[in-house]
Amino acid sequence: MTLADEQARTAALLDRLAAIGADPPGITRHAFDERENAAHALAIAEAARLGFEVTRDAATNLYLTWPGTDRAAPRILLGSHFDSVRHGGNFDGAAGVLAALAAVSTLRAEGFAPRADITIAAFRCEEAVWFGLGLIGSRAALGMLPPDALDRRRADTGLTLAEHIARCGGDPAAIAPGRRLSPAGPIRCFLEAHIEQAPSLIEAGLPLAICTGIPGNIRHAAIRITGEHAHVGLPRRFRHDAALAGADLFTALDALWTGEEAAGRAMAFTIGRFHTDTTKHEITVVAGDFTLSLDLRAYDATHLAALEQRLHAIVAEVATRRGVTIDLGPRNAAPVGPCDPALQASLAAAASRIGITTMPLGSPASHDAANFAAAGIPTGLLLIRNANGSHNPREAVDPADLMAAAATFAEWLRAEAAA
Repeated sequence: MTLADEQARTAALLDRLAAIGADPPGITRHAFDERENAAHALAIAEAARLGFEVTRDAATNLYLTWPGTDRAAPRILLGSHFDSVRHGGNFDGAAGVLAALAAVSTLRAEGFAPRADITIAAFRCEEAVWFGLGLIGSRAALGMLPPDALDRRRADTGLTLAEHIARCGGDPAAIAPGRRLSPAGPIRCFLEAHIEQAPSLIEAGLPLAICTGIPGNIRHAAIRITGEHAHVGLPRRFRHDAALAGADLFTALDALWTGEEAAGRAMAFTIGRFHTDTTKHEITVVAGDFTLSLDLRAYDATHLAALEQRLHAIVAEVATRRGVTIDLGPRNAAPVGPCDPALQASLAAAASRIGITTMPLGSPASHDAANFAAAGIPTGLLLIRNANGSHNPREAVDPADLMAAAATFAEWLRAEAAA
């Protein structure tokens, strides 16, 4: 079995995943639902082919384990996720699970024997679009799920996260903060491969990057601005315009980003929802209600905390100036995920030994790997070149680049995990 054989097998699996998720104009693999279940079934079939052990935890995260010669040794954990955003692409998350499968399949065909267990994980519900909270599966696996998470409802079904987990065969009653669900015993490290969600590798002309860190984020999914509905002819000095207050927030945050970027402090913010109340808005009505969402992120915990303070100052200033009230609503946060320096070096060396040129690069996006890093588990992340961005139907990964990630993992395991 060669890597070329694995490339053909992986391409066929990607085609089957695309068929599972087909939702023109893109791909939708709903979290904790039939399509994510079907993706897990594909991975289970691969585990059966390879003779690996298959287990699930109470949150229905999937673990495929190649037993080592020393079952008590700290396991090596690799993985990513299968769910997608609505009408997204076929590679976000799935490429990481398939790269790990291709790596271990190659090693098994070579007759490689691992000393410790090697486990491939497919975590549930990485995308925040489903329950307004991201990285749910890996948070649950590590005992990091917020106490209110199980009561969150999926917007399209109206069912709670607990109900969805139970429908998939899980046990929501066993999920609690501080209770680890992932496979028993120590974890030596967690490795993930993920498509890059910016064009940095396209720009650099390289197939892979060794990630240096994953940003933490603060999210407010439903910021509510309340002013006063009024006649279109009302003079400016009498208005309490919620829409203009929303615009002020947007432009103030953009000015903040511009200043931080000029000072060399990496950050980003995204406003994905930005709208008046569709049941009340009219062309001749000053908007008294406005709703927006906010994702604020940075690579350093202290910097992120300072940015949140700036956010609150901006909110207070806009509310006073526009004569409105601004309710930020529920706050969610994901930790900053620094990648382990030793793993960065050894992954880069593994790639170099097989002729793959890489570069160091911070991830612009959150990943399950961030939770492992925050839990104190050494974490490494490979970023795979991807054209046309992510979270859209035009995601485009060259199969050779995906195999470069698989080959790098395989070479790393040869050097680090032999019996």
